[in-house]
Amino acid sequence: MATAYQRYNLHTTPEKFFIEACDEGADAVLAIDRVSNEMTLKGKKDVPPSAVTRPICGIMGTVRLVAGMYLIVITRKRNVGSLLGHAVWKAVDFDVISYKKTVLHLSEIQSQENKTFLSMISNVLMTDGFYFCTDYDLTHTLQRLANTSPDFQEMSLLERADQRFVWNGNLLRELAAQPELHKFALPVVHGFIVMKPCRINGKIFEWILISRRSCFRAGVRYYVRGIDSEGHAANFVETEQIVLYEGAKASFIQTRGSIPFYWSQRPNLKYKPKPVINKTTNHMDGFQRHFDSQLLIYGKQTILNLVNQKGSEKPLEQAFAKMVSGMNNGMLNYIAFDFHKECSHMRWDRLQILVDDVAETQDQYSYFMVNPEGKTVAQQRGLFRSNCMDCLDRTNVIQSLLARRSLQSQLQRIGVLNVGQRIEEQAEFEKIYKNAWADNANACAVQYAGTGALKTDFTRTGKRTRWGLLMDGWNSMIRYYKNNFSDGFRQDSIDLFLGNFAVDESDGPTPLRVQKDWKFLTLPIIMLVAFSMCIVCLLMAGDTWTETLAYVLFWGAASAITATIILFNGQDFVDAPKLVHKEKLD
Repeated sequence: MATAYQRYNLHTTPEKFFIEACDEGADAVLAIDRVSNEMTLKGKKDVPPSAVTRPICGIMGTVRLVAGMYLIVITRKRNVGSLLGHAVWKAVDFDVISYKKTVLHLSEIQSQENKTFLSMISNVLMTDGFYFCTDYDLTHTLQRLANTSPDFQEMSLLERADQRFVWNGNLLRELAAQPELHKFALPVVHGFIVMKPCRINGKIFEWILISRRSCFRAGVRYYVRGIDSEGHAANFVETEQIVLYEGAKASFIQTRGSIPFYWSQRPNLKYKPKPVINKTTNHMDGFQRHFDSQLLIYGKQTILNLVNQKGSEKPLEQAFAKMVSGMNNGMLNYIAFDFHKECSHMRWDRLQILVDDVAETQDQYSYFMVNPEGKTVAQQRGLFRSNCMDCLDRTNVIQSLLARRSLQSQLQRIGVLNVGQRIEEQAEFEKIYKNAWADNANACAVQYAGTGALKTDFTRTGKRTRWGLLMDGWNSMIRYYKNNFSDGFRQDSIDLFLGNFAVDESDGPTPLRVQKDWKFLTLPIIMLVAFSMCIVCLLMAGDTWTETLAYVLFWGAASAITATIILFNGQDFVDAPKLVHKEKLD
């Protein structure tokens, strides 16, 4: 069985880092030269007694910044449960340690840039949702693991991992290059995992939900949309629901991902920027690559497109439908469901229309199941690929309903539910189920949009509430602020972390030195001063009403004109990424 070391000590000397494997019977020590950056395998006898020692939970990897190389280690972890007897951990705290003993070799500008890059790495590490396991492959579904070869079983966790979901793959590249060091490498997934022991009819079973976020075309809402030239879709997430009961195990997989052709929706200070379909690119090339890959991995696909079929989202729906038709592949099925129109006026019961429409298809796709004797009795032969605009709020609601329908069949088949019983009638389990799916929505939304998900009141309670609408409004306002004024930094952070941008080893300037034109600082100040003066004139009336009106009109006009100029040039005033060229983001 492929395993990595479970426990470590980090020994630090001025010349080297020594990472000692503390598992029973282990004598391996990873030595990292802080000058040459060389990594070698040593024994415990090679650790100098003078070294400063502390326990760590694992190695996240290494990254090069302006000051040189940095070692990233996991310093605190929390157990989230056990999957088939294997402990699953959430990485809670990290430490980023410089190979260099000082930064005196840097100029003042370089030192500031290095601090900015360090804050970018910390920004990603502080985003909740990093998970790992030292003796189980979290990157693969139960079905994929069951259909592997003996050679695959002999591979290290790093070699056999699905690279789509290894978020520290770039950080582990030094370790990956030396097979003898692979037991020190922990593939870390990003997303959401919940593991709950549940009881129905006095029978205790394990219910697990795992969302794996792809590291290909990863980023933030608005700055990363559509697909790239390799066919990787933005915000692609594979979600697996697992049931374990007395040796039997079952799994149901769904995916979500951005509308898979070339389109963008750049922030421009408007509440909802207009989506733009690229008119100069061959969409079918990337579209074909995306679905060729999806069909190869998952089998048949039913696309559930939940975007509006009117307004600014309509062209995206029409283009998506046209491309599926043009692909002319019998393994691909397309269903458009105008979520907002169907569920308007709080008619959320109408979601059952879609669930009923795809019921026969869902039965054909089935799910993966192994009986208590270890025999595979069912394979999942296709899946639902859901999307709305962000693949967050509407998408998660639909996925939770389809997952419940699959779970109903699985629990009956393994003997937990009696004939005629419905999951909806099991109040204790329903509460666990709904809250977990709502938490899944929040986790995916925070990672992509910067706030919790919308519509989670329906996921948690089964009905839409006015309090839920109020919370959605609040989250929407926070999203607006973050999308316009802080997501450029977040996007840069992700690109640096994943290796989409590499810090140059030379002493040359980095993209961080690009400064905005003076008007981008001056115009907002003028607008605020003019608006403030307008308020002051209203509160402190002049000698005559005509004088007051003249002042109010002057300052009001000044603030309005300035605001109009700012909105007209909105894209120039938002926090845009600096580390990646615009064409890459589009």
